[in-house]
Amino acid sequence: MHLILFIVFAVCCLAGAINLLLQTHPINSALSLIVVMTSLAVLYLLLGAEFLAIAQIIVYAGAIMVLFVFVVMLLNAGREERTLGSRAAGIIGLPAVVVLLALLATIILHTNNLGTAALSQGITDTQELSAVLFRDLLLPFEVTSVLILIAILGAVALARLGNGERTVSK
Repeated sequence: MHLILFIVFAVCCLAGAINLLLQTHPINSALSLIVVMTSLAVLYLLLGAEFLAIAQIIVYAGAIMVLFVFVVMLLNAGREERTLGSRAAGIIGLPAVVVLLALLATIILHTNNLGTAALSQGITDTQELSAVLFRDLLLPFEVTSVLILIAILGAVALARLGNGERTVSK
């Protein structure tokens, strides 16, 4: 049963990621990213990491995606121009994807004991996980939040400059 659920949600995750890349409208891309994040949360749940699954849904599929949608709406992204894409990407890309999928299918079909997995003796409870996150990894955690804030402020500043406001010149 775990293998079937894993395959179903792995396919959902891959389909959402491919749809994310193929979408032309930013809101549709954000919705595809929510599908990817939720599928990853289910995969975490199947691995026995309940805390990571709930954190994935609350933090990424919830808060970060609301922030992305807010920034996209703030920038008032209009309709993009349609292009046919690169001719080389069509000629080389499609056969490369077919070969890659055939290679992965061959590896999966010839692998023995596909349905077994062993969990390591890692962090098992929330107290140990929070100690690692907020003690050992506090600096990367805070730097990431500051970088996200700077990116949002930069996007807002670029959007304001695009509305015809004059920049300060020396």
